[in-house]
Amino acid sequence: MEELLNGFLSQPIKGNLVVGFTNYIFWMIVAMTCLFALFFVFKKKQAQSLVPQGVFVNTMESAIDFVKDDICKNVLGDSWKQHFPFLAALFFFILINNIVGLVPGAHPGTGTIGVTGALAVWSFVYFVLVGCKKMGVFGYVKSLAPKGVAFPINVLVWLIEVFSTFLRLITLSVRLFCNMFAGHIVMGMFAILAALFVEPMLHNFSMMALGQASASIFWVLMLIAIYLVEIMVAVIQAYVFTLLSSVYIQLVEQAH
Repeated sequence: MEELLNGFLSQPIKGNLVVGFTNYIFWMIVAMTCLFALFFVFKKKQAQSLVPQGVFVNTMESAIDFVKDDICKNVLGDSWKQHFPFLAALFFFILINNIVGLVPGAHPGTGTIGVTGALAVWSFVYFVLVGCKKMGVFGYVKSLAPKGVAFPINVLVWLIEVFSTFLRLITLSVRLFCNMFAGHIVMGMFAILAALFVEPMLHNFSMMALGQASASIFWVLMLIAIYLVEIMVAVIQAYVFTLLSSVYIQLVEQAH
């Protein structure tokens, strides 16, 4: 179990964990390369016809429409176009990292708190800037306390709102990190259980060892089931992170 956990920890390839190139950063770069390649091929194929043709083009357009309609338009309303590039970038960055992390031997970029923390910071900075742009810096800070609340209760409410605003940094980053890290640990455990029953047969074949190896079928089926669940979790976590970011933007745009 200790070896399994160590396998999912950040390991420096060059430098150290503070300032260096780790295994998670490597797979994040791989995921970004795949993402750029997907969109390059998509735009090239899309330009070949006015009507979307082929499974690939239609799937990509469906994914983009999902972010546009189900997240941006439904939450932000008329201002969705202004924030769509940022939210779409968030969604597809998280999604492709989550999916690449499901490849055996790979590590999701979102499986380390450094990456998810950076994503949370960008989301935080973005909606704070939107609030400052709309109301001014003083106006945004003042808006954290609801109007009509008497002194000194309004000061207490303001402090609570400031705390809850900064708490979004933690909840966004920790939720994504824990879901991706824990899911891979669970898959690793079931893979080990399946291997434990097969290993004796590989060293010394016998009917007894063959009977023990048949028990691994159950663990393999469980592993496949969890793998399918993890694919769903990869999409859901990208959706939840992006949806919450859009909700925070909507809250500062409609401060009343």
